Amino acid sequence: MEAVQSWVLEHKLTSIGGIWASTVGASLAYTRSRTPLKPSLRLIHARMHAQAITLAVLSGAAAYHYYEKNYNSGKQAEEN
Repeated sequence: MEAVQSWVLEHKLTSIGGIWASTVGASLAYTRSRTPLKPSLRLIHARMHAQAITLAVLSGAAAYHYYEKNYNSGKQAEEN
């Protein structure tokens, strides 16, 4: 698990881009099998789903960064 975390920390934009692209693909595949929409509407819905997931991931990353920053600073204060 630590190897994955270190890779994500080094390649932030790549990981977020990968999540976005995989969400677009998954949404396109899902809407193709479930709903009879035009391809242009499928693409619009897939883009909206990917944007929502990307915002959720970015919010989670910001919360994680905030937690790590505060946790580490509190830990360093206790050590001193």
